[in-house]
Amino acid sequence: MKVKELTDWLGGNFPAAVAEDWDNVGLLTGDDESEVKHVFLALDLTETVLDEAIRAGADMIVTHHPMIFSGIKKINNYSFTGRKIISLVRHGISYYAMHTNYDILGMADLSAGYLELSDTKVLCATGEKDGEPIGFGRVGNLPCEMTLKEYALLVKKNLKLSDVKVYGNLEQTVKTAAVCTGSGKSMIQDVLAAGADVYVTGDIDHHTGIDTVAQGLAIIDAGHYGTEYIFMEDMKERLAKAFPELTVSCAKVRSPYTIL
Repeated sequence: MKVKELTDWLGGNFPAAVAEDWDNVGLLTGDDESEVKHVFLALDLTETVLDEAIRAGADMIVTHHPMIFSGIKKINNYSFTGRKIISLVRHGISYYAMHTNYDILGMADLSAGYLELSDTKVLCATGEKDGEPIGFGRVGNLPCEMTLKEYALLVKKNLKLSDVKVYGNLEQTVKTAAVCTGSGKSMIQDVLAAGADVYVTGDIDHHTGIDTVAQGLAIIDAGHYGTEYIFMEDMKERLAKAFPELTVSCAKVRSPYTIL
């Protein structure tokens, strides 16, 4: 099949128009008339991931985070971005990114499922689709009333993480939760307005953590990678169902940091 057939399907299910204005999504490198037989999925296109895709024999890579966010004046081997672009072209690999468009139309509900939330609502609306609000994050009810510690351990278990950071009293009772994957501190006011007891997200700094607890909201920081690597398996299932003739594989799940 042609790359264009696949990008048309991706764009139809996760339109670029839904993405934030600052974002950079779609086919970032490659020829859409090229043939594609093997799609490789990853959260980020690091040089390690690119080497992994090349060894796997992939002819197209799809990531969540775009490798290119802003204009590039030079493409050479002096920068890691330049080296990756050169390698993609050299190996005939097309590269596609689906970031905030997937966050809104895929990741939000996906993460709510992992965290066992029910009766969910959009946390931060960005628009409408078919008359229903769409946007970042979800807020909903927990499976049952539990302590903050119990829910933090549930988050850790369901996301298969080695650790989570918790801001708040571990013995306090929580009934409702909000989630926004990746870096979600900009949505804390939305979480407070929604009346959630606990917020699951990533990239929470010291002052944000303690200031949020002071406002009556507990936080479970499951990490940027820890909350978003689920993109890979979700897209693998979607692509395998839509294009059974394709080979679809995922990058090895590897945290960007090590717990000592």
